[in-house]
Formats: sequence, C-alpha cells, structure tokens
Amino acid sequence: MMSVTGKSIDFAGKNLVSCGCSSNASSFDRYTVRNYAKLNSNNSKGCGRDHGARKLVCCKKRSTHCRVSSMKTAQPTVNGGTHAFEGLTTGLDLKGYSEDPISPARFFEVVADDLLTLNKNLQSIVGAENPVLMSAAEQIFSAGGKRMRPALVFLVSRATAELLGLKELTAKHRRLAEIIEMIHTASLIHDDVLDESDLRRGKKTVHQMFGTRVAVLAGDFMFAQSSWYLANLENIQVIKLISQVIKDFASGEIKQASSLFDCDVQLDEYLIKSYYKTASLIAASTKGAAIFSGADSSVTEKMYEYGRNLGLSFQVVDDILDFTQSAEQLGKPAGSDLAKGNLTAPVIFALEKEPKLRDIIESEFSEVGSLEEAINLVKSCGGIERAQELAKEKADLAIQSLQCLPQSVFRLALEDMVAYNLQRIA
Repeated sequence: MMSVTGKSIDFAGKNLVSCGCSSNASSFDRYTVRNYAKLNSNNSKGCGRDHGARKLVCCKKRSTHCRVSSMKTAQPTVNGGTHAFEGLTTGLDLKGYSEDPISPARFFEVVADDLLTLNKNLQSIVGAENPVLMSAAEQIFSAGGKRMRPALVFLVSRATAELLGLKELTAKHRRLAEIIEMIHTASLIHDDVLDESDLRRGKKTVHQMFGTRVAVLAGDFMFAQSSWYLANLENIQVIKLISQVIKDFASGEIKQASSLFDCDVQLDEYLIKSYYKTASLIAASTKGAAIFSGADSSVTEKMYEYGRNLGLSFQVVDDILDFTQSAEQLGKPAGSDLAKGNLTAPVIFALEKEPKLRDIIESEFSEVGSLEEAINLVKSCGGIERAQELAKEKADLAIQSLQCLPQSVFRLALEDMVAYNLQRIA
C-alpha cells in the first residue's frame, strides 16, 4: 500500500485555502465537486495530471465540512464527504467512514438511461431460437442482479469519452456492455452447477428449475452467443481481451477444484484464482470501454488496473461476507465456501495463527459441529480483520488508477463504487 504523510484539517481552522465551492454547483448537482490544486505544472502530463501535493475537497450538502489535505503522495478520496479512504493506510476501523452510506442507486443514477436500454436489449440479443434456453436465461436475468459490470462499462465509457471530447456513446460501447452481462450470466449458471448451489440471490438456480443438462447448455449457448456478438464488434484488441476472460473462467474453476481443503494454499494463489474467476471480466470491461472511446494506451491500462483491483476487492469482500452475514442476507448458506473446501482470504490468514483450524479443515468437517467451530476460529484469529485490510489495499489501488480521468460525475461514480464495496463490510 502506498505511504502517505500529512493530515486533514477542519475548515474552521487556520492556514486553510478557501475551496470556493457553491451549494448550487449545477453540473454536479448530485455529486461532490472536487478541485485538485497543482503545485507543479509538470504533473499535468498524461495520467499524472491530478497528482498534486495539495488537494482541495468541496463537499455539497453530504458533509458539513470542507477540508484540505497536505501530503507528499496524492491520497485518493471518495465521493460524498464520507471517510472511506481517510486513514486507509493506517488500519482505520472500517466503521469510521460509514456515517454517510453509499447506495448503489447513487452511482447507477448517472447511467440509468443506459442501463434501462441494456435491460430491454438483453432478452432480444440472447435469441429466441429455443424457448427452454430463453426461459433459463430469464430466470437468472430476473434474479435481481445489480448490473454492476455493464454499469462499469457505461461509466468508464462516458468518463473516458470526455477525455476525447465525445458527446455520446457509440453502438460498440452499448454492445460491449450487453456482451459483458451475457458472459457474466453464463458464468453464474455454470458456477451454480459446479458448486451445486440451490439458490442464487434468494431464488432457485437454473439447474434447480430446469435440470443440470439444460443449465449447462444454457450457459454454453450464452457464451457462444456473446462470442458471436463480440466478433461482430470487429476490434481485434477487444476480441482478444474478452476471449481471454472466458479462458480465465475455466482456469479459475480448475485452480479452485484442485486446491479444495488444501491448507497450504498461499495468498498469491488465492488472488490469482480470484482474478480468473472475478476480476478478469471486470478489468476487461473497463479496458474495453476505454478502447472504444479511443483513449490512448496509458489510459486504457489505467482502466484495466482500476477494474482488476476493484474486482479483487469485491471478491475479498464477498469472501468476508460469507463469514459475517446470515443465510438470509447472503441468499445461500453462510460459510458455504469453507464447507466445500474453498479456502478464501479470511481462512488463509487465520491458518497462519491457529493450528487447530488446519486439523478441522483437513478432516473435511467430519465431526458434528466442526464447521461452526472452524468459522468461529476464523473470526477469533483475526482472519476477518486481515482480509478487510486486503480489500482496502486493493480498493486504494483502484482509486489511484482513476487519477488520469477528468473530474466528472462519471469519475465520481466510479469512486463511489469502490467505497460502496468497502461499506459492505463496515
């Protein structure tokens, strides 16, 4: 994690610079307005344009304070006057920033029309050749997903389009978002089969509704259909990028299956598997969006890093919630990953401190109550807290990657998405 020195001072103090903010900042009506002071004009080139030694943060209505931070290394902040990243590198208690909770509606709102169009198009682009496959697709499309991945495509598309002076999204931007959601949906159908999951977001899974054979075929069909639409985008860079994602899905599943109940699994291996299964698609989504905006390679790579680290942070948070939320909240049994031998970040950290946990896991929970005992050991041995720090570290890296984007409601929404993810474990 990056090293930060400096402090934040309340606006009421002395030696502060007036931020000049207005409560009627019309162009950012729903979002915080930020201005970044530059002390060195050399910092205005390329992706380093927002890296200054001082930073002014103007908060509109969400917070009663404006504050100025002085630091040697640019500390990323999040939208809305919360404290999600204040003290990020010093082990801040996650509950310290949740005074102003971020709702997903807040960052989806700026691309609401884009998402509405996507929802209308999803059913039609899946195809109507086979009513059973259509019904299977409808089951998961209607299961209450947040459409986070296509929202990321739209947000990055619009944020990077402003760099190039584009006024509207292209048809390729929109088709990319649809392809990404189809690939994600296909992967969920197959994941549920492999994991023998009965519920997805509180609803019956496709294989529970239609049987394993139909579920596998439905997932295959959606992968194939998305590949066809991908080829029609006629951009070899994006085709290679998204095709690699489908390969990564398989690699991730194989890696996971080959390490079940393996207490010697290392954190690096866990992160590689998490990249394959989760972050690869998000990184490809954000980079592909920037490519279709015509952004240069330095920007597209930053968008890839944003998506990769956001995806890793999301996966770590999901793995924490598997221990801290109820079955009702999760939409599946709590501790289900551990029960199946899938050792995630909280378990890997706890294993470093508690030898007894290894014995329980290697017995594959053969004794009554052993799973509950293992869950309690993970919680009591600091596994949750260290996993929280890992999620925060990846979130910090994601925020840093946004520094190359101009200030806009879209960039701020991308920052909000990172903060919202951390708030899930606050």
